[in-house]
Amino acid sequence: MVSIIETKEYNEEHIALWQQAFGDSEDDILFFLENTKHMSCLCLYDDRLCSMLFLVDCKISVSDNAYKYIYAACTDKACRSSGYMSMLLSYAKANYSNIVLIPADDSLVSYYSERNFNYKVDINSILFNECDEIKEYLFEGCTLENPFALAYIGD
Repeated sequence: MVSIIETKEYNEEHIALWQQAFGDSEDDILFFLENTKHMSCLCLYDDRLCSMLFLVDCKISVSDNAYKYIYAACTDKACRSSGYMSMLLSYAKANYSNIVLIPADDSLVSYYSERNFNYKVDINSILFNECDEIKEYLFEGCTLENPFALAYIGD
């Protein structure tokens, strides 16, 4: 049975999935997990951890609203094309009115646009209350020639 939980805890399952998806070292992942102050993880389980994304508190400089920033969204290779990430995104949108992310590449621009992340945001307008090292992590991974963020703004 599929279940989604939001947690501030992490374990080896989270680290292993992150490594599989992004190839980061355990030390780099642990640094992020142990030093990000305003974060939670949405986890989708189907007998095991199949998909996850991290939500980091942020603001957009042109808005007074609080946002959640999606970071390190990933699905286990064996579970891809099962709709798990779409389920996590739907859960996030049902529970948070304002969400922003930086798509890593053109295919993800399309993927997130199809899921109602339709507002283009200047990445320089995203503000985090985190240390400089964590802020660097949060902007890594984008291969777009001219990086931008996409936002979901709920009703």
